Amino acid sequence: MGWPAVVSVMLGIFAIVTTEILPIGLLTSIGSSFTISDGRAGLMMTMPGLLAAIAAPLVTTATARFDRRLMLCVFMLLLALANFLAAAAPDYWLMLASRIMVGITIGGFWSIGAGLAERLVPPASVGRATAVIFSAVPLGSVLGVPAGTLIGDLAGWRTAFILMGALAVGVLIMLLVLVPPLPPVQATRLGVLGGMLRSVNIRFALLLTFLVVLAHFGTYTYVTPFLEQVTHASAGLITAFLLLYGAAGILGNFLGGAWVARYPRTVFGLAAGLIATVTLLLPALGRWETGAVTLLIVWGIAYGAVPVASQTWFAKAAPHAPEAASVLFTASFQATFSIAALVGGIVLDRTSPSTVMLLGGCTAVLMVLAIGARCAQRLTGPDGKE
Repeated sequence: MGWPAVVSVMLGIFAIVTTEILPIGLLTSIGSSFTISDGRAGLMMTMPGLLAAIAAPLVTTATARFDRRLMLCVFMLLLALANFLAAAAPDYWLMLASRIMVGITIGGFWSIGAGLAERLVPPASVGRATAVIFSAVPLGSVLGVPAGTLIGDLAGWRTAFILMGALAVGVLIMLLVLVPPLPPVQATRLGVLGGMLRSVNIRFALLLTFLVVLAHFGTYTYVTPFLEQVTHASAGLITAFLLLYGAAGILGNFLGGAWVARYPRTVFGLAAGLIATVTLLLPALGRWETGAVTLLIVWGIAYGAVPVASQTWFAKAAPHAPEAASVLFTASFQATFSIAALVGGIVLDRTSPSTVMLLGGCTAVLMVLAIGARCAQRLTGPDGKE
């Protein structure tokens, strides 16, 4: 009970997020192994997001009467098996099957784990415990790609999945040892989720999440082909670039986390604005290594703030239903993640990496405009404050 249990849940989400985005840095290597295009290889990103979006509400409600620790352990075991299957997959369809298993894990574990802080620590520490649990989202997001790329360069892409499987097994043991039995206390039902969708604030949170995730993952999923074909960077240099991106993302996570509670619109809008700027400039400035790495660092800082900003927006829109808010956050984030990877892959196969970046930049601009319109509306009303 207490902080060791909180850390166990956090590491579980870290392993899940890292596994989900691991193929981004390994995209071309995996595609070459199975002799498929980069766009088709992007289905590895589409499958988990699609299944997670479906699993988040369905699995959470279907298992509402089961002990929450038991469900966390089941999902972590499924994640370990998925990674080992990916490492051994002789054919691409088995790789996609493993990614379906990852998607089910994401939807179930994330939705349940996100709302457990208040059951693991004293009331005075719930805020900090929630922050620790959700720190796994940006940390996994920003470290997963460079770590996977580095391991892939050193020992092959299959080794990266083996290591992620081993991490999942380690987290499973921690959950069994450190997390106490957690019988369900408040079942999340589909009717509750449907009722939340009638809230204007929830619908606006869904819109913002859709636009920023579409902009980011529609482009970042294919950043490795861009750096190879446009920047003409070597494999070692790409790994270094992505590591710098990851370090910048950690900085962005802490900066966003420090300010988002007081200035949610400013943080979310600034992050989207920086993503728009970077992706629109990359086709021109990314032709040079200095320009590419500079923009990647800015991109990392911007995206590092996105998950905490999105989750905070959902939490503020539904303060009395934390698990239901987490389910909506998970489902919307993952559904858009899936759509973004699919659309980006289609555009990439038919045009070029530069076109993918430009379209993503335009999408991010739409989010900035949406927040600007919301701010203008608030300023003309009686509650016109941040």
